[in-house]
Amino acid sequence: MKRSLSLLLCAALALSLLAGCGPKGASSSQSSSGSAGGSGSASSEDPSGSSSGQPPADAPVIDFMALSGPTGVGAAWLMDNYSPDAAPSDAPFVLSASVEADNQVVSNALINGDADIAAMATNVAASLYAKSDGAIQVLCVNTLGVLYLLEKGDSVHSVADLRGKTVYATGQGANPEYILNYLLTQSDVDPSQVDVEWMTAQEVSAKMVSSDIGICMLPVPAATALLAKDSDVRQALSLSQAWDLLDQGPLPMGCIVATTQFIEENPQLVESFLELYGQSIAYMSDQVNLTQGAQLVSDLGITDSQEIAQAAIPQCNLTFLTGTEMRSALEPYYQVLFQADPASIGGGMPYDSFYYGAH
Repeated sequence: MKRSLSLLLCAALALSLLAGCGPKGASSSQSSSGSAGGSGSASSEDPSGSSSGQPPADAPVIDFMALSGPTGVGAAWLMDNYSPDAAPSDAPFVLSASVEADNQVVSNALINGDADIAAMATNVAASLYAKSDGAIQVLCVNTLGVLYLLEKGDSVHSVADLRGKTVYATGQGANPEYILNYLLTQSDVDPSQVDVEWMTAQEVSAKMVSSDIGICMLPVPAATALLAKDSDVRQALSLSQAWDLLDQGPLPMGCIVATTQFIEENPQLVESFLELYGQSIAYMSDQVNLTQGAQLVSDLGITDSQEIAQAAIPQCNLTFLTGTEMRSALEPYYQVLFQADPASIGGGMPYDSFYYGAH
């Protein structure tokens, strides 16, 4: 089912019920409260309604990893307000959080037991599920399409216009590569007819700024930052809009996953996390909170600056799909990726056990 983004009172009940459960004590050394220092909780728009003060000494610790960029944006309020230094006295858990730029680092942390819950790309989640024999499950979809084609010049107005051109891009082996290849194929362009040079987002931006002409594919907020840095760069095409024209359903690019072991050992704690994560998505999506939310995103290292975050957050397509609605969004997308390249999701469609709460 879809969880309402206004579940404010429900969380308060969950907090009081769950304060004592969890697999770890509150002594984790990996916490990251961000330089905001709990500033999000000072806002009059804070949705939690939680009591002030330090969390109980025995509050369980959830080791959480957020992926930098749009996939991690929705967690900013939660990371700030439930860090060990800022969590309220009735907190059901404290969040020991870190921000990573690489899906592989997040995947390794989940398998090695260094992370309980994490944000990652949806295709990487399916691949990890397959390769780990079901060691993770997806809890929710948190981000829809965020990819853009940018150009210095005026030659690209459709995906088909990429034929014979060079594109600087980030996201090899993840959603961006497979989405681009699928859109090219659907536009009667063989992907081999496009020279894609895979780089980091920073390298792509530097290449575009230093070139007289060029084409690149970037997600927000990297795309937002490049447009702000170089006025000669224009937004040529939204790949989300190109995807929508194919009538394939939504483009679920980011998700939250948890290890199966953590879910089985802490079912109530997972539910409590989801309630508060839903509130975090609601806070970060609300235009009223844009300035404070952008500051959190910047302070936590999810984006490079508050200015870029403030411009990018409205384009991040934050969402909160759980249960059957989550599964209904993911399965058609995975089917598209599987048909394009089975390896993109680990060689096969995920089993029922992959979809938390959708059985």
